[in-house]
Amino acid sequence: MKQLTRICWLLLGAVFIFSGLIKLNDPVGTALKLEEYFEVFSRDFGSFFKFFVPHTRLLSILLSSLEVVLGVAVLLRWMLRQTLWVLLGLLVFFGFLTFYSAAFNKVTDCGCFGDFIKLTPWQSFAKDMVLLGLWAVVFFNERYLRRVFARGTLGVMYITIASAVAIGIGVRALGHLPYFDFLPYKVGNDIGQLMKPREQARYQYVMERNGESKVFADYPTDSTWKYKSMEVLNPEASRPVITDFAIFDAEGTDHTQEVLTGNKLLLIIQNVNDADRDRFKEFNLLLEAAAKSRSQIKPLIITSSSPQQFDAFRHDVNLSGTYYFADATVLKSMIRSNPGLILLQNGVVLSKYHYHDIPDASKLEEAL
Repeated sequence: MKQLTRICWLLLGAVFIFSGLIKLNDPVGTALKLEEYFEVFSRDFGSFFKFFVPHTRLLSILLSSLEVVLGVAVLLRWMLRQTLWVLLGLLVFFGFLTFYSAAFNKVTDCGCFGDFIKLTPWQSFAKDMVLLGLWAVVFFNERYLRRVFARGTLGVMYITIASAVAIGIGVRALGHLPYFDFLPYKVGNDIGQLMKPREQARYQYVMERNGESKVFADYPTDSTWKYKSMEVLNPEASRPVITDFAIFDAEGTDHTQEVLTGNKLLLIIQNVNDADRDRFKEFNLLLEAAAKSRSQIKPLIITSSSPQQFDAFRHDVNLSGTYYFADATVLKSMIRSNPGLILLQNGVVLSKYHYHDIPDASKLEEAL
């Protein structure tokens, strides 16, 4: 039991640190997931959840940092009893969220491990129950964990350092781009290739005759067998990774292939209402320089705002150039910055830039 308790103690602390760091890697993505939960709860439990929506980015950093700090406190055994009670509160809360999502199909991905590990709602709930089991072993066998690795002032200092590091990691990622990009539009990916399935779909057919069921790899030519059901054998490989990338103009004409051909510099403006307007003088200079570069870079502006909203916005910030439209969710997946820049070469993502890190034209040419 002593060994089991120590294993559970180690796993409990490590999982919380890992989960918090993965979320801090992409606080914007975590904020989007929190916003999704608050929207659901505002409809199902009360409109007061709407109050939290404007503060999701702050909450994403605070909650993710709390996970890291609690994990560190567990591993140091610093105020272990109190730390375990706080962990229980979080586990019960997250357990309710994941069960509610799974039972009523409300949020299809909890975002427990960001975009690094995708879990279904029931898998997320099972994960929370496993953590609750680890917690119970540690809580009821705390007598085997009497040694504290950091007492008094030293413990407070370690917890303070852990808090500062965790918050710093989140703030740095929020002001720039995620340290590690796990989304389909990460640097190096070929968007056009990811829009195609990796393999042709393979099926198996369940047929029935005289009360007997039999599985066929190919649809039987014998008409005495009656169709019962069909199953795709390679659902992941036969489904494109990117299914919703589409670029179109105000008239609805599709320009997706144009965007995926040649050297393109995409200025992504997800939503004009939330876009940082202070950077557009630099953006305008960069788009003008890129269009004149020897690498024949064609600048394009892509937004999810309505044509009327964007027309008013571009006049406000003196933004000129060819502009197209795309789905808001797609643009949020493409880059965690509003606005942000993506450099493409025949559909391959060469580089991405936050609006705090606007490059000059020479850097774009170097990337090409």
